Amino acid sequence: MNQSIRNIAIIAHVDHGKTTLVDKLLKEGGVFRANQRVEERAMDSMDLEKEKGITIKAKNTSVHWKDKIVNIVDTPGHADFGGEVERALRMVDGVLLVIDAYDGPQAQTRFVLRKALAHGLKVVIVINKIDRENAEPAKMYDKVLELLMELNATEEQFDAPVVYGSGRDGYMMFHLGEEKKDMAPLFETILDHIPPPFAKPNEAFHMLVSNIDWSDYVGRIAVGKILGGVATIGQNVFIVRHEDGKRIRAKITKVFEFTGLGTRETESAVAGNIVGLSGFEDIDIGDTLTADEAGHALPFTQIDPPTLEMQFCVNDGPLVGQEGKLVTSRQLRERLMRELKTNVSIKIEDTDKAGIFNVKARGAMQVAVLVETMRREGFELLVSRPTVIERIVDGHRHEPFETVWIEVPDECVGSIMQNLANRKGLLTNMEKLPHTTMIEATITTRGLIGMEIDVVNATSGRGVLSHLFKEYGPYAGEVLTRITGTLIATEAGETTTYALVMVQERGKLFIGPGEQVYEGMIVGENPRNEDIACNAVREKALTNFRSQGSGVATGLTPASKLSLERAIEYIATDELVEVTPKSLRLRKRILNNAARQKAAKSGK
Repeated sequence: MNQSIRNIAIIAHVDHGKTTLVDKLLKEGGVFRANQRVEERAMDSMDLEKEKGITIKAKNTSVHWKDKIVNIVDTPGHADFGGEVERALRMVDGVLLVIDAYDGPQAQTRFVLRKALAHGLKVVIVINKIDRENAEPAKMYDKVLELLMELNATEEQFDAPVVYGSGRDGYMMFHLGEEKKDMAPLFETILDHIPPPFAKPNEAFHMLVSNIDWSDYVGRIAVGKILGGVATIGQNVFIVRHEDGKRIRAKITKVFEFTGLGTRETESAVAGNIVGLSGFEDIDIGDTLTADEAGHALPFTQIDPPTLEMQFCVNDGPLVGQEGKLVTSRQLRERLMRELKTNVSIKIEDTDKAGIFNVKARGAMQVAVLVETMRREGFELLVSRPTVIERIVDGHRHEPFETVWIEVPDECVGSIMQNLANRKGLLTNMEKLPHTTMIEATITTRGLIGMEIDVVNATSGRGVLSHLFKEYGPYAGEVLTRITGTLIATEAGETTTYALVMVQERGKLFIGPGEQVYEGMIVGENPRNEDIACNAVREKALTNFRSQGSGVATGLTPASKLSLERAIEYIATDELVEVTPKSLRLRKRILNNAARQKAAKSGK
């Protein structure tokens, strides 16, 4: 045991205030100077995290408080990034369960808490955002206790201590109604109730690699909790591969301790501490580092398997290479294989067709983040609609089912219920909240694809949807997820206002004037469930007469621009999203109109 160290992970549903809470812990722990200006959610260091306002990668930091070191792992709150949460739990001895005092336990709360309890971790409950209007902290604490009982927590885990406060305003209290002062009650609760790390300082050095970091100066950095011995610079160690048990000799070249928002180099690190070690060219998550020549591989937690798969293809469109520099099959494959090194919750497979790769993941958000990262690196690629990964159980076809929670304004309940019925959703519970209604249902993962868009449209952006994998069950039959058709360009060129005004009479536009289009590209949506070919580049014939339609631009409705995530969920099975550093285009798989009709007749 190392009494001076505490290792904790912060877990919660998305947007319940984990990262803001970490900001205040860092400030109270003296990481920032008194007059230092610090960005909000400082731990969300990726550009995508700042833009989306969510945590995507689990990150480590460290706070010193009363001569103790508190190592903190900030974890994602979105179900698609559950692999990051599961890895983080391998390094810690307890969790801070952050609950919104208004929303209470949500879908991802259940997921992360179940994982933490299964690991035997101690829990500290933090009822956050008690300053919110209509907040009910005492009621939400009771709901957490109900959830702990439901998830079969041990007696010790059920007796979890609780603190109340506001991470944003920087105060915590042992009991409601106490003085709103600082974060000390939370620090004291952590030190009193989270056990010091179980470690064996007198044994040979050994560590399980729970994460991989990268530095332009030293290359790959293996991150994990030292379970025994001491790690020192220049120490000879063995890498025991978790896949095949193969042993590789290596040498530790640098030892990094986490401190504040960064790392600092140190000569050595003791058992129980979470550190980063460099000096390994080829090391993966789940591998074991040991100084003992006869040392065995440490057990690695199996990550929940992916439930969705989609195709990443080389861009074969007419505009290929105009906006991105990385367009070849080799470059695409190398980038996907590099992703496998640091992201254990996705799987990538080659297909029998050149330039097409199957990517299996937890959800559309996870894939959208990968694609968005790649486009910012200069890649051009095509992405297909997600399909579910099915299983054969006792000779019968099974598919994944999820529990979905939808919080909607009361007047929108009818349209959401109709949408659920169309998608073969089965209502399991409905609860009336002060201003909204919470709908709980079981639905196939297939039926869930694209539903978030429908909820946003039906509720004018006021609905909140969250979901959680439940189980594999018998195939539910055909599911109607898109009831609209598309408007497809027949000519290549630059779109004109004159042409688009006529096209928009058929439906909703996805493009505006002055944009490049090509044959087979989707330029809009047809309200009816059929595709319509249209010319979006036609120019007005010039005459000597002024017509009444000369002010035609005034009749053009602004185009609806889909985000990457929504575009992936929107497209049908015979369509693709073309992703480049500057553009998102929707298109048919077969661009030529005659060839497409021929394929449709032959049933391909």
